[in-house]
Amino acid sequence: MTEALDSNDPGFIADALGVIARARGMTQDARDTGLSRESLYRTLSSDGNPELSTLLRVLSALGLSLAIRPTDG
Repeated sequence: MTEALDSNDPGFIADALGVIARARGMTQDARDTGLSRESLYRTLSSDGNPELSTLLRVLSALGLSLAIRPTDG
């Protein structure tokens, strides 16, 4: 996930989050987020572009959070 976030590629980030969500079980993720499984599969694909609110719901369901840090630069 860190590599995906460092890439700044929205598709890569969504796909990486989708891999984590599928490993946990999309049915449980759907229950925990209040979103349909189909919506989660679509949103968390390399073509997905989740809204921030959806991203935060998925992260929360997975027990993850966002953190802000300065870039190396």
